[in-house]
Amino acid sequence: MTAPLHEPTAEVAPSAAEEAAIAGSAEAKAVQGRSLGRIAWERLKRDKLALTGGVVVLVLILVAVFAPLITSLVGQDPETHHENLIDPLFSTPIGSYGGISGDHLLGVEPVSGRDIFARIVYGAQVSLLVGFLSALVAVVLGTILGVLAGYFGGWLDALISRVMDGLLAFPQLLFIIALVSVMPNEMLGLTGTGVRLFVMILVIGFFGWPYVGRVVRGQTLSMREREYVEAARSLGAGRFYILFKELLPNLVAPIIVYTTMMIPTNILTEAALSFLGVGVKPPSASWGQMLSSAIDYYDSDPMYMVIPGVAIFITVLSFNLFGDGVRDALDPKGSR
Repeated sequence: MTAPLHEPTAEVAPSAAEEAAIAGSAEAKAVQGRSLGRIAWERLKRDKLALTGGVVVLVLILVAVFAPLITSLVGQDPETHHENLIDPLFSTPIGSYGGISGDHLLGVEPVSGRDIFARIVYGAQVSLLVGFLSALVAVVLGTILGVLAGYFGGWLDALISRVMDGLLAFPQLLFIIALVSVMPNEMLGLTGTGVRLFVMILVIGFFGWPYVGRVVRGQTLSMREREYVEAARSLGAGRFYILFKELLPNLVAPIIVYTTMMIPTNILTEAALSFLGVGVKPPSASWGQMLSSAIDYYDSDPMYMVIPGVAIFITVLSFNLFGDGVRDALDPKGSR
């Protein structure tokens, strides 16, 4: 038996240093490319309640945007009266559960017979419009004034802080009621409902900015003495460069969190104003206005009160769940 021409070479096991280097490179590859946004998204995906709230919020936004298309698909209009569906004696819908049928998915209103489903869909437009735009006004004002107060300090900080304290102590709801009640029907090219929406957005946003301003001011006070700010200052960076390049990018997370918390509060404020009769007026649809009209029929047609109430409840709950999830994802140290 002849010996093999080449002796088989024995495999050399990697040393401990090589194993550590391999493990380190594998770990670096695993960590590579994970931005802060991706890390926050991975945390958010694990929160099923927050994801559910986010999906519902997205559906509500789509419903509000495509309200005309949705109502045309079901063949209804929010302002069309159907007196033939109303009992002439009691002024309530004919049939059970508020006149729910294949043609009217959520029934019809008492007296007028207007389709409730169409008015709920169009009411989402009003609620979300006021909620988002008033939050935008509050965030813009609060961020600008909060950063200025926290970074420059001194008399400017004292002045802005006293203004915030005064606005926080001011009776917001009473002021809005008084202001909207005396507003003209025409202003800046807007008429009727447009004027009321414009005033509500501005006033709610104006009284909401101190909440954002306090948060931003506190974060700015803690960040202006950080090492990266001192390094930028030592390299000759100007004040506005530090504000826009060093501070504002690090304020995005708390601003996003607080914005998601403000929107449901603004939606409730709009519903309360419409309920009290100083918000959106008929024939424009509003959930708060529908609740106000339902008071006279809660015993004979309870569905008329239940449906807009459930719409407000689901909307506010969804925003709150989503806001809690966003807060926990962006600030895990402060999570529950």
